[in-house]
Amino acid sequence: MKDLVSIEYLEQRILLIRGQKVMLDIDLAQIYGVTAKRLREQVRRNLKRFPDDFMFQLNKNEMLEVAANCGDLSSMKYSPSLPYVFSEHGAIMLASVLNSKIAIQASVRVVRAFVRLRKLMSTHKDIVRKINSMEKKYDTQIRSLFQAIQQLMNPPQSEKKKIGFCR
Repeated sequence: MKDLVSIEYLEQRILLIRGQKVMLDIDLAQIYGVTAKRLREQVRRNLKRFPDDFMFQLNKNEMLEVAANCGDLSSMKYSPSLPYVFSEHGAIMLASVLNSKIAIQASVRVVRAFVRLRKLMSTHKDIVRKINSMEKKYDTQIRSLFQAIQQLMNPPQSEKKKIGFCR
């Protein structure tokens, strides 16, 4: 399979829109080896296979925001049609609708990219949770330690008795 469909490439194509991790129809068309027009045609013919959590169409503002944030997609803002985006499940369903050898092979990589991204995000959340837990646990102990160190560095001054003859 071409480098075009490497896991790293696919991870870069996954966007967060409306709180979902999705891929654009034009990216999936390229990955699955079909034109975007053919992909959209097959989606329209099989709309019942694509509920809202599998696929949705971007509105004009979302399309402009994606075009502005992704330099390689800047030409999308001139497109007369609004793009569709597909979740992980929608990308799998799309491969079954297209039913080409390339689409089936590429769908496996797409799923792996989504899974890898999910694992990375989970690991990140675990690390943040552990740091917060440690911070709460050790915060009072560290504060006490710093206070003890400050007391050692600045011992209390006591009045010393003068030895000898006073004038």
